[in-house]
Amino acid sequence: MSPDEPSLARLMAASQRGDRAAYRALLTDCRRWLSRYFARRIAPHQIDDLVQETLVSLHRKLATWDSGRPFLPWLAAIARYRWIDALRRQRDEAELGDHDAAVAAEDEAVHARLSLDHLLTRLPPGQAQAITLVKIEGASIAEAARISGQSESLVKVNIHRGLKTLAGLVESE
Repeated sequence: MSPDEPSLARLMAASQRGDRAAYRALLTDCRRWLSRYFARRIAPHQIDDLVQETLVSLHRKLATWDSGRPFLPWLAAIARYRWIDALRRQRDEAELGDHDAAVAAEDEAVHARLSLDHLLTRLPPGQAQAITLVKIEGASIAEAARISGQSESLVKVNIHRGLKTLAGLVESE
């Protein structure tokens, strides 16, 4: 079963109050969620390290989460920053090392993902989040609605409008 927003938010709030059992459960659920998040973004052999880096960042930023805001977007933002850092490290290592076909292919994927992230920043946040959740992370419409706080029909509309806008942006560039 996939961790849901209300459960994670309750665990996070309890963790902030010092509940060790809740914190262990939170880390377990976040590990599961992060593994799925990173599985679509990086090579399989890098997932565990990136999950660990993200969990360390979550630990360091534990006190900064506002219980009045959704938990998963906060966690996703931390994960995205750790992922971008990993991509930058890969790029830097590739520039220093041999440039064989595998590195070139991986580098191309990194650049494509960074370009996609740049395009998504040009969309309204609701559209970008709906596209990211459903089209990139593989969440269902129902999961995306629950995570984003949008209705299922709004998620569908945001995906449709966002993809149309993205197509226009790609054609104009």
